[in-house]
Amino acid sequence: MSELQTQLPTDTWFYAPWDEYEQTIANLLNEKAKSYYYKGHMRLEMTPVSFDHGQDHVVIIFAVNLFTTLKSIPATGLDTTTFRKTGVHDCQPDVAYYLRERTQTIPTGTGIVNLDRYPAPNLVIEIAKTSLLDDLGTKRSLYEELGIAEYWVVDVQNAQIIAYAIADQGSKRIRESQVLPGLAIAILEEALRRSREMSQSEVGSWLLSQFQQKEG
Repeated sequence: MSELQTQLPTDTWFYAPWDEYEQTIANLLNEKAKSYYYKGHMRLEMTPVSFDHGQDHVVIIFAVNLFTTLKSIPATGLDTTTFRKTGVHDCQPDVAYYLRERTQTIPTGTGIVNLDRYPAPNLVIEIAKTSLLDDLGTKRSLYEELGIAEYWVVDVQNAQIIAYAIADQGSKRIRESQVLPGLAIAILEEALRRSREMSQSEVGSWLLSQFQQKEG
């Protein structure tokens, strides 16, 4: 563990001016850390990624990519990318998607996505193994303020997905995606459960059959 890790609290929100936050994350460039900034507080997540977390991460990305491909929905997916409103908000969701007319809005070569210049993603997904309560609470409020259209929290422990549609800086639970019409959250949850018992390629074949049935 680095000296910086031992000095700063992790997996909790604590007060920090923006310039202090920027300095902290600059010092973390060589660390596998995720960072968030909201309402004058910062949060660092430096917990090693577990097998379960990594597995669900891959299954969800595959499922969304497969669905958008079969439905001919333009989509650009991003893995642990930084989205920032300088001095106000900063986040690194596990997964984010730009859909339809937004897919080409971020040019190649972009580092941190400046949300004062570019639109927010349509869909943000957090994979929660140890951070579930925070993902459902403070981070949801953060994504509401950023104008994300839809937010999913994957509860790794229970193979469940808590999905929210966001509008007017508020959110409500949904059981079918609104940004990806026809995609039932229950199908994704079943894919997560199946991934505990079979290979990801077998889960992929099952998802393909489910999505094709919906087309029939």
